[in-house]
Amino acid sequence: MRKIEDLVQKARLGDHHAYITLFQQYEEQLYRTAFVYVNNQQDALDVIQETAYRSYKLITSLREPKYFKTWLIRICITCSIDLLRQQKKVTHLRAKHMDFAISSEDYDVPLSVSLKQLIEKLDEDERSVILLRFYHDFTIKEITEVLQIPLGTGKTILYRALHKLRKVIKEEYVYEQ
Repeated sequence: MRKIEDLVQKARLGDHHAYITLFQQYEEQLYRTAFVYVNNQQDALDVIQETAYRSYKLITSLREPKYFKTWLIRICITCSIDLLRQQKKVTHLRAKHMDFAISSEDYDVPLSVSLKQLIEKLDEDERSVILLRFYHDFTIKEITEVLQIPLGTGKTILYRALHKLRKVIKEEYVYEQ
């Protein structure tokens, strides 16, 4: 942990090598977070690039170096939501059904697709809270700090999202029977 704080201090002083080292430690987690939001490899890479740019430009505004990861994830979520908002303004012409190349070796694909479909049923706030809680293993307090919302609001969003997911799962289970 001390190493990260030292690297943040160096990056704040303009050491771009320290910043690159820091960013690369979290790049894979950031990519997965972005992908859950944007559902597209190229868009997720664009989000990571924008996250890197914004975080590099704003590194001096980071008050507590020990919260670098939390700060970086917040920037990634903001960039993902910004990209989604931009895409809503554009009308896409797509085929109704997208083909997925699934090899016979990928046994976890149906589960991952169903989890992805479940998360897509949530609104932006609910998705953010669920991802931070169960993917990044943040506490409710950390989530509210990342999203800059009151603690009570964070709890409400979490419980509402869980209720919504349970309801969808129950409906899917009944439908399959």
